[in-house]
Amino acid sequence: MFPEMFAHYGSMIGGLMVLRAMVQQYLPAQLRNLVDRYVHKWMSLFDPHIQISFPEFTGQRMRSGEAYTAIENYLTKNVTSVAKRLKADSVKDSRSLVLSMDDYEEVTDEYKGAKVRWFLNRVSSKSSSVSMYGATEPPRYYTLTFHRKNRELIMQSYIRHVLTEGKAIASKNRQRKLYTNDALYSRWNHVVFEHPATFETLAMDLDKKREIMNDLMKFTQRKEYYAKIGKAWKRGYLLYGPPGTGKSTMISAMANFLNYDVYDLELTAVKNNTELRRLLIETSSKSIMVIEDIDCSLDLTGQRKEGGDDGKDKSLVKKLTLKEKKKSSEVTLSGLLNFIDGIWSACGGERIIVFTTNHLDKLDPALIRRGRMDKHIEMSYCSYEAFKVLARNYLNIDDHPLYETIGLLFDKTNMTPADVAENLMPKSDDEDVEVCLRNLIQALEAMKEKAKKKAEEEAQAKAMRERQEKSPKWWRMSEKWAGSLLKKRR
Repeated sequence: MFPEMFAHYGSMIGGLMVLRAMVQQYLPAQLRNLVDRYVHKWMSLFDPHIQISFPEFTGQRMRSGEAYTAIENYLTKNVTSVAKRLKADSVKDSRSLVLSMDDYEEVTDEYKGAKVRWFLNRVSSKSSSVSMYGATEPPRYYTLTFHRKNRELIMQSYIRHVLTEGKAIASKNRQRKLYTNDALYSRWNHVVFEHPATFETLAMDLDKKREIMNDLMKFTQRKEYYAKIGKAWKRGYLLYGPPGTGKSTMISAMANFLNYDVYDLELTAVKNNTELRRLLIETSSKSIMVIEDIDCSLDLTGQRKEGGDDGKDKSLVKKLTLKEKKKSSEVTLSGLLNFIDGIWSACGGERIIVFTTNHLDKLDPALIRRGRMDKHIEMSYCSYEAFKVLARNYLNIDDHPLYETIGLLFDKTNMTPADVAENLMPKSDDEDVEVCLRNLIQALEAMKEKAKKKAEEEAQAKAMRERQEKSPKWWRMSEKWAGSLLKKRR
């Protein structure tokens, strides 16, 4: 009896599979969709359960789903203890692990007597769309399944409970992250942001540090003010100065002061304006967007089109040309300007944009005008006050008899904080405080002599040029002929 029953069911299942294959092969796509729709409708008459999907991305992968992230945090804390397949990730001090559901895993939860099921799935590769931003892994989505008799409880109370608790968990376990854009997949990758720089350890005059800190705090407290005046809640900072003056350290100090994430945007890895816009949308609030050495990565000295001095940015259409890989990017100057303060820049709030440059004069004025780069901060050479901060950091001292000599030298010498720090850092156990300070004095004196010699050479060259300009033309020609003859004999 049982063998006959199994044979009967086996032949029926086999027939259904053959029928399904024939339908997929021979029926047109529109007819197949119609059949699928009515089959699902017919099956729903006998299935008392309701399903809700929460996708990982919204808007054609333009933005991460906030609900998905909150659900992931909630399930990590409350439900994964019963899951059989888990993923591990480090958190906080990188010593502890956080376990979350792996793909295609299902867990159950209970809320006020109602049981629900959560399932983590992936969009199949066939149904996932081919994006203009390059190949990406198929996105995930959570499916919530519950009995229809609990519909009102789940939709009006349980989902809100999950989202609220998930956001609270995220805030409690939040790690500051350092992001960079991936040229291959056109997305952000991140590591834990662990830079220790603070304003307390930053080599800068105290008044200037206090001014910057007050400006940052005022920005974070002005959400309603920005809405009132009709501006996006963002602020631009331009850090400029010679190499080694602490521009990158300043960015790290700002991130630690505000507890913000940092997005380090590599413009040369961005293919076009659309990709640049998508990267902006994927950034989170409470973040700092950084473009370092903007004068080196792209040529921003493009000419505007002739005609019309109306101050509009529509004429800024010259493409930003890479200095080494000229054809790898189609980002335009107008695209970058719209990225900073265009319509799309208002997607999300509490965002800071920072540009750094070693050569301020090389940048297009439209790129750094007020309203885009609201505050310009000059990162200059090390002053005596900045030196005392570095001495406290590296040597743990607040005063020393050699300070007076060092102070006089700083008044006459330009040395970057990076060079000062290198001279103050002990290189061996035999180097004490006095040895390090004397090393700095020697370096300052050597730099002073070098600057003096350079100034003398420039003065001599200037005097020679002036003398040549005042002399008759025939005399200048004879001097030039004599100089060329002397070079040939040598």
